[in-house]
Amino acid sequence: MEIRGKTALITGGAVRVGRVISLALAQAGANIAVHYHTSREEAETVVAEARSLGVQAASFQADLAEAGQSVALAEQVLAFFGGVDILVYGASLFQTTPFPAADPMLFRRITAVSIDGAFHLVNALAPAMRERGAGCIITLIDSSAWKPWHNFTAHAAGKAGLLALTRQFALELAPTVRANAIAPGPVLPPAHYTPEKIARDASRNPLGRWGSPQDVADAVLYLVKADFLTGVVLPVDGGESLR
Repeated sequence: MEIRGKTALITGGAVRVGRVISLALAQAGANIAVHYHTSREEAETVVAEARSLGVQAASFQADLAEAGQSVALAEQVLAFFGGVDILVYGASLFQTTPFPAADPMLFRRITAVSIDGAFHLVNALAPAMRERGAGCIITLIDSSAWKPWHNFTAHAAGKAGLLALTRQFALELAPTVRANAIAPGPVLPPAHYTPEKIARDASRNPLGRWGSPQDVADAVLYLVKADFLTGVVLPVDGGESLR
């Protein structure tokens, strides 16, 4: 798929890795719809930067844990841009959920963003993608989709479910729409990470260092263009998954 002139919707596209993906697509010539939940100011900043690159851009607010808001997001973006060619599903609610759970509803909310939001959004966008003749869906998961993370029960279940959905999208929507996943490793440390924690995480991959959000954005651009790839997971983790 030629990126220039296409329209991309990036969920969670206002901050951190999502922000870099949004701007990478804009730099490649795509018009971008930047979804956010609470980061309105950051989303508007991304929109302004994208417009300065000569593409159309707009921000859209939605709580993807709510089915109605996921569908409304799709409808708003389709009405504004006239169609969507690329969906990058990066929205995630990243919180610890020790098990047994003190707050079982937190599990439901976290998995609702990762699984339900992706289902309802793709369900609403897929018919329009088919009508345009082609579509590309890219989801962001991580190693918790196949390896349990201590105290992250909901996050791991949500990412595993999102991976299963991605493969299902690839099967059900072929040949018109392709769907693939990216599994980033250490590319952007959380604000609370100490230098010791950063160094320890770097030592877990064969390259012995951290990557960057741009590495993930480059993988997104690759998967958009790679017309013979669907249903695959691309690890961007410095080889961490080998250990």
